[in-house]
Amino acid sequence: MAIRELAQEMDALVAKGAMVEAITANFAQEAITSDYGAVGTSTQQEMVTKMEGFLGAIAEVNGIQHHKTLVDGNVSASEFTFDFDMKDGSKILWHEIIQREWNADGKVVREEYFDAKN
Repeated sequence: MAIRELAQEMDALVAKGAMVEAITANFAQEAITSDYGAVGTSTQQEMVTKMEGFLGAIAEVNGIQHHKTLVDGNVSASEFTFDFDMKDGSKILWHEIIQREWNADGKVVREEYFDAKN
């Protein structure tokens, strides 16, 4: 399957809030991640654990909007806005770019998050 189709399928899962499913279906076992908050992971399982903890802290999903995805070779960049009310009473409103590097097997080997403030 082409990277464009793989990225679109993964983005559709993220847009539905199925982040753990998106990771388990699309990440290579040795995938690494890093974000602008300086929190990284070095395996698929670490990212699943991180995401399960984050999702468990959400009280209400107010919206997840997928704006667009661009693909160049084996790299995709997806723009999202995430709007969450957290169980601790805080609010998260993230507008971010998720850049992914895909391997020849169609799995994400690197995912980086960039703040895309309006």
